[in-house]
Amino acid sequence: MSEGGDSTGKQVTAVAGVGAAAWRRGAGVAGAAVGVVAAGAAAGVALERLTVGRGMRRKARLALDAAGPYGTLRGTPGIAVAEDGTELHYEVDEVEPAEGGRRGPRFFGRRPGPPVTVVFSHGYCLNQDSWHFQRAALRGAVRTVFWDQRSHGRSACARSGEGTEDVSIDLLGRDLKAVIDAAAPEGPLVLVGHSMGGMTTMALAAHHPRLIAERVVGAAFIGTSSGRLSEVTFGLPAAGMNLMRRAVLPGAFKLMVAQTELIERGRRATADLFAGIIKRYSFGSKDVDPAVARFAERLIEATPVDVVAAFYPAFDAHDKVAALAAFDHLPVLVLAGEKDLITPSGHSEVIAGALPDAELVIVPGAGHLVMLEQPATVGAHLAGLLAAAGVGEVPQERPAGAQPGA
Repeated sequence: MSEGGDSTGKQVTAVAGVGAAAWRRGAGVAGAAVGVVAAGAAAGVALERLTVGRGMRRKARLALDAAGPYGTLRGTPGIAVAEDGTELHYEVDEVEPAEGGRRGPRFFGRRPGPPVTVVFSHGYCLNQDSWHFQRAALRGAVRTVFWDQRSHGRSACARSGEGTEDVSIDLLGRDLKAVIDAAAPEGPLVLVGHSMGGMTTMALAAHHPRLIAERVVGAAFIGTSSGRLSEVTFGLPAAGMNLMRRAVLPGAFKLMVAQTELIERGRRATADLFAGIIKRYSFGSKDVDPAVARFAERLIEATPVDVVAAFYPAFDAHDKVAALAAFDHLPVLVLAGEKDLITPSGHSEVIAGALPDAELVIVPGAGHLVMLEQPATVGAHLAGLLAAAGVGEVPQERPAGAQPGA
């Protein structure tokens, strides 16, 4: 771990790097890692596809599904109702009693009362299980809330054209307020958001600055952006990406909505191809644990294609730089993967520029799903954020194969 300072005087820690909008972009890249595992060789995509049949790759994926414990952690479930009636699923992990009957870390500096609650908001095309490693590390030590954004995971879908407004980041921010009201109606809060989840946190601040001022004691923005996402090229030539935005994506998204089942069948039929695309846009390293890569693939492919299409336009309209001022007085962690193609690290630098006292962490070699790719690094910095926010000492990491309740 190396540290240094930039011209603004904020600390930049070169470490860390996993994310949300991975599915949505661009077509073919990188190899089907699970197929490589089945072949027993750490080969490239071309060699893997020449030597391993589709059936073998499918068996490899199923084997990885059975072997990995990722996404198996569950908490006490609850339902928050959004302003339009959409039911939002959340889960709470409570603080376990420590020796002597006392409970775990509380917020320091105040009289005894409700413990701090850490609320985790996931990204586009993911669900709350994307926080598996962080959940395993904090389980029982800190009160945590994990929730599924509307139309993701176990939350209900509210589709445009059925009496609900179109999806917007502002709407997601109001959803987060509904979750907080239901799952953590009192006590201090630490807000942690990845990709779209970080944008959701910004929207919450834009609509409810008083909540931030009165209850929030810390925030983390991981692999996210405060705006100008229409300029992201996703690793493609700018001219080609602009052409795709104008001539290809609008029609593709209309087809996803109009012919959902047809597109879903096509996605299932080419699952091994999409595994390579997902890996390319999720991780910066080729050496990611195959079980973790397969876990990310499962999360993303579980998002219906019409949901993918419905949410995408919200990102171009997202602009919440001004809302960041609500966090200026708080401990803030801004963390991104160096090789993030979805929300490039420059977007995190903009967020940190608006919050000069924030800790800016750029994780060498990591991609968009940095919390899955380098959980130890993310865990260490989250622990530092919680300490700065006044929470007692908390674990930074548990083994990658930690079983539920371990």
